[in-house]
Amino acid sequence: MKYLRQFALILTMTFLGELLHLIIPLPIPASIYGLVLMLVSLITGVVKLEQVKEASTFLIEIMPMMFIPAAAGLLNSWSSLKPILVPVCVITVVSTVAVMGISGRVTQFMIRREKRE
Repeated sequence: MKYLRQFALILTMTFLGELLHLIIPLPIPASIYGLVLMLVSLITGVVKLEQVKEASTFLIEIMPMMFIPAAAGLLNSWSSLKPILVPVCVITVVSTVAVMGISGRVTQFMIRREKRE
């Protein structure tokens, strides 16, 4: 029952994100609205971490399985993907390295800043 309540709370935030996406005419995905709503709710204390912790941990653990349908879709689209495979691979590698580098720098900055305080 605890998991159902937690999952329902997460789904509620997702649903509210979908509603905001329909109301606000910005090119932002509905999932981002839902994530921002959840973040604001957690920061303000409207939602306590204990109210969503176990369900969110479970969802994070099964996340790799959610990529299987997307990978199967890529196999079905191989004829369209084959001519642009090299540019896609280069873009993927470069953007991954950039994200890792920037994330590392930001983390180091935050750790140094926290040590100073």
